[in-house]
Formats: sequence, C-alpha cells, structure tokens
Amino acid sequence: MDLVLDGVRQALALLASGDAEIRAVLWLSLLVSSTATFVALLVGVPAGVVLALGRFPGRRLLISAVNAGMGLPPVVVGLFVSILLWRSGPLGALEILYTPAALIVAQAVIAWPIVTGITLAAVQNVPEAFRLQLKALGASRTQIAWVVLREARLPMLAAIMAGFGAVISEIGASLMVGGNIKGQTRTLTTAMVLETGKGNFDSAIALAVLLLVLIFLVNWGLTSVQQRRTP
Repeated sequence: MDLVLDGVRQALALLASGDAEIRAVLWLSLLVSSTATFVALLVGVPAGVVLALGRFPGRRLLISAVNAGMGLPPVVVGLFVSILLWRSGPLGALEILYTPAALIVAQAVIAWPIVTGITLAAVQNVPEAFRLQLKALGASRTQIAWVVLREARLPMLAAIMAGFGAVISEIGASLMVGGNIKGQTRTLTTAMVLETGKGNFDSAIALAVLLLVLIFLVNWGLTSVQQRRTP
C-alpha cells in the first residue's frame, strides 16, 4: 500500500515539477493515440455505415471479420505492421519504422475494427421505418446515410471513446513498431514497462497514475458532450 501511495505522490510531484521528459511522453502518447483514433474514424465510420445499410454478397462474412477484429491482439498487429514497414517489406521505402508514424499506423489498425463495429451497431439501431421514410421522400443513398449517421451521433461518441481507450493503453504493438526510443517513440505504457523492468515500481506507478488521469480526462470530455441535453 505504501508503494502505491509513494507512486501517487511521485506522479503529483512529476506533474507539479513540469519535468520535460514527462511532458514529452505525455504529449507523444496523446498525439499518437488521438491521431490514430482520428484515422480509424475516417476509415471505420464509412465502413460501418456501408456494412449497416448495404446489401451485397459476403456482407455477413465481413461483419464477422469486423467483430473478430474488435478483439485483435495488439502484438499480432505489431508483428504484421513491423513486417510491412521493415526495410525489405512492402512499405519499407517509407522508412517510418521506429518512428511516431509507425505507432500511429499500428494503433489505427487496432482502433479501426472497434470504430467500425460500434458504428455498424449504432446505425443498425436506427429504425428501418425511418430509413424507408427518407427513401420515400426521395433522399439519395448518400443523404440517407448522412441523416442516419446524425441520428446515431450519440452512440458514435462511444466509438471514439472505445477506440481511443484501446490504443492509449496498448503496449505490445507500440513496443514492436516503436522500439521505446527515449525522446522519439517512448509513450506512457512503454515507459511503464521500462521502469518496471528496472525495478523502479514507484516510477512505474506514477506513470500509471498519469495514464489513468489522461484516459479519464479525455473520456470525461467526450462523455460530457454525449450526455448533453438540448434545452
């Protein structure tokens, strides 16, 4: 118990001191995970809408793949992204392995099926009668998709929270594609692993506290928007 309290006190001290390294790790963690979540939204939301409203061969198979992908192990993602970005790999010419860009790619792959799956469920929960009414009024497929997406906007915030929560706290893929390089690819989770391996449990707990505070603040802001009621 004393060890945990020491970690909490050290976390507060680190925040109060404005330590440059801690600020860099916090900023990189937030930047990488928020960018990866944004990329996942750009790809996952349209994919979820198409799967929810479309009718085409193989649709159920794709939905099953998306649902399975929501539990995709981060280390598997890290493995295949590393192979793709390796010097001799298909995307090796980009030379982004062990850079923040590689972290964003790996985390976006992790968040994408989560965003797609929640979008799919949110759009499917919009009553079919509502969609048929829009169609009867002469709305195009694009207009129907846009209006239905607006109706499902509150559950969509859950997709953002779930996607961000999955990537800000993952460790396997970040270590594999980022390498935990100080000042370049070290995030809160990889720094925690490093400090734990060195036996610096108080520092690891302090980083854990900072990570939990960051997750809470981001989700608190999104929840405030989601639960807001129009007068």
